[in-house]
Amino acid sequence: MPTMVVEIHVPLLPTPGLPDGSHPFPWIEEIEDFLSDLEDQGDVEIFNEGEEDGDVYVFFVTGAGEGNLLAVASRVARLPGVPAGVVAVVSNDEAEEFGLGRRVTLPLPAS
Repeated sequence: MPTMVVEIHVPLLPTPGLPDGSHPFPWIEEIEDFLSDLEDQGDVEIFNEGEEDGDVYVFFVTGAGEGNLLAVASRVARLPGVPAGVVAVVSNDEAEEFGLGRRVTLPLPAS
């Protein structure tokens, strides 16, 4: 049976106002640290290393129900410095490529 994976697609937009020589996407490391902390707490599992895919950077989480995974994705979208336009894609570990599942606009409305 396929394992549910939520892909978090973040637009590859450079952070404005960074000093010369800085990494243009400092939010990538911030998101990786955030997800790693959640993984350490047992809330989610990082399914794969994040990777660039065209004009987005994709992070992958699994190990919880859809609602919890989408809540994590929504928290990612709200992190300081993360560009607007983040979407989640509900997929599974058997998908042949990124972005084939159901798209969910983030952040989710506060409940």
